[in-house]
Amino acid sequence: MSDKARELLEEFRTVTGKVGLLDTILPPILFLLLNGLAGFTAAMIGALSLSVVTAILRFRRGQSLLYALAGLGSVGLAIALALLLGRSEGFFLPGIVNGGLTVALTLVSLLIRKPIVAWTSYLARRWPLDWYWHDRVRPAYTEVTIAWLLYFAAKLFWQVMLFQGNAVDQLALFNTLTGWPATIALLILSYLYGTWRLAQLRGPSVEEFRVGAPAPWSGQRRGF
Repeated sequence: MSDKARELLEEFRTVTGKVGLLDTILPPILFLLLNGLAGFTAAMIGALSLSVVTAILRFRRGQSLLYALAGLGSVGLAIALALLLGRSEGFFLPGIVNGGLTVALTLVSLLIRKPIVAWTSYLARRWPLDWYWHDRVRPAYTEVTIAWLLYFAAKLFWQVMLFQGNAVDQLALFNTLTGWPATIALLILSYLYGTWRLAQLRGPSVEEFRVGAPAPWSGQRRGF
């Protein structure tokens, strides 16, 4: 494994931590398969059952229930909305609403000059918050946040179009592809561009900022 690939892997683990990817990925995939093979009712029962089993297994193994319970809650809400609307597409409505909120929050963060990518980095790394707002640091996070906004807005547009067209199978497949696979790709591209841009801006590194080192700075060499 190359040094850059190893760096990306380590940084990805730092940012995502022990996120329960399977807790959020598998239920929608199972719903998609069962809906096509056995119908809407079987798909709902299967997705909910899988979420319950996952939570039970994590409990018995002494693992964190946070993501399992979050997955169970999201599946339960999705099923409730699908039943309320009388449409299988309703299963994906919470994700569409969440996508709309994400677009709005990302846009607001740009308008107030506090880009959301900086906040996500801060929550994961706990670097000094004021460092992100430095004149030679903030542009990198602003530019990556703009890319995030374009991606999430395009994703939301297609989700709404498929939802309105009652294309449940296409909507399920689209959500699967633009879920974690696309998110991982987005994080990798964000990291590669962000670290390059920080080097171009020649601002202080986190440690130089902490100790108040004067310019010229060596800059942030790793992490974004």
